[in-house]
Parts: sequence; structure tokens; C-alpha cells
Amino acid sequence: MKRLLATVCLLSGFAVHLPAHERGTTPITWNREISRLVYDKCASCHRPDGSAFSLMTYQDVQPRLVEIKEAVLSRRMPPWGAVKGFGDFRNDQSLTQEQLELITDWIEDDAPKGNNPNVLPKVPKFDKPPVFKSPKGGLVVKNDMPLNRDLVLDGLWPEQVPPDDSMQVIATLPDGSVEPLLWLHDYNNAQRHPFLFREPLALPSGTVIRGVSQDARLVLIPAKTTKISK
Repeated sequence: MKRLLATVCLLSGFAVHLPAHERGTTPITWNREISRLVYDKCASCHRPDGSAFSLMTYQDVQPRLVEIKEAVLSRRMPPWGAVKGFGDFRNDQSLTQEQLELITDWIEDDAPKGNNPNVLPKVPKFDKPPVFKSPKGGLVVKNDMPLNRDLVLDGLWPEQVPPDDSMQVIATLPDGSVEPLLWLHDYNNAQRHPFLFREPLALPSGTVIRGVSQDARLVLIPAKTTKISK
């Protein structure tokens, strides 16, 4: 467990190289920075009539500052369910290192609201999110599974993951090279979602998908084209 946590921290540290906010210069405020971050990363669930308590206003957030700090530092929120930096995903909703530091610095500086309400962003509109369905042509991975054909991989769909399971999925190519695919950690089946690669990944026939737990169900999402250029 200690080895796992150390690796998680290492990967998280290399995932983003952004300068931290310099405390003691321009104060971070709810009106200017934090509200925008909350609206973008949290408000789809944390709002009136959402699936969790509201964080839409400064009054909503203020009594929950300790809870928010603990949730973002542990990366329980926003709920992404994977180790950052192991695989590159275009739909990554987790916080960058810079965003995490912005929130924690703000809270540690007594969470100022800000004096200018005119800089508050507009409250976002919330459309009902589309329900993701297991794609046609998807391949269900079981244990160490070799591919019997070329595949251009668009993403991964964890349909079912055992509770408290940490699942490190890799692709071992025929030439012996290894491609990291997805490291699930603290994944919640109640908040299941796909992991869509930033760029489609070409896997030749003979590639072996490794690391899927015995009781898990992981679907490989093929891209529209499955042709691999030689």
C-alpha cells in the first residue's frame, strides 16, 4: 500500500508542470478565480437539484472549506477514479496540480470572497448529460488478453470494477514495448464513465492487454477506423 501511494504521488507530480500561485501577491478570491473553477469542475453535481450538496455560492462553500480541502488533496473530488499521468485522456475532469494548489492556497488564506461582485462569472446552464452506453464493436478484456487483429483504440470503458480495487492496465506490444493505458484507483461504479484517449492509440495484432482484475469488466472502445499504418 505504501508503495502504491508513493507511486501515485510520483505520477501526479510529473503529470503537470505549472507554476504555483505565489501566495502573498494578488489574493485569490471566490469572485475571481475559485467560482470559475467550481463551476467548471464541481457544479454539474454540486448544485441545487444536483446529485450532491450545492457549492454554487460563496455562502454554500464557506462552511465546507475543511471538507473541500480534504477532498481535493485526496483527489476524491472531482471523482475521476484514476491515477493522473498514467494515460492521457481528453475527457479528464480531475484537477491539475495548479488548480489543486489554487484551491488549497485560497482556503489557507482564509478563503476571501473578494470585493468586486462584477467579476463573478455567469452561472452555467446544466443540460442533462448523455448516458454513455457500451459501444458496438467493443472488446471485453478478461485477464491477460491478446488481440487477434489490429485495433485503433479510442478509449476504455470500465463497466464494472470490484470495490477498493486498484487496477493498472497496460498494453504489451509484439516488439516487447509497453504502453500504459489506465490505472484505476478509487474508481466508483456509481459514477462510472469512459476514459477517452487524447489521441487514438494504434495497437497491432498480437498486443496483450494486461492488468485487468478477474472480477472486473473493461471494454476497449475502438476508434471509427481500425486501420494501422505500416
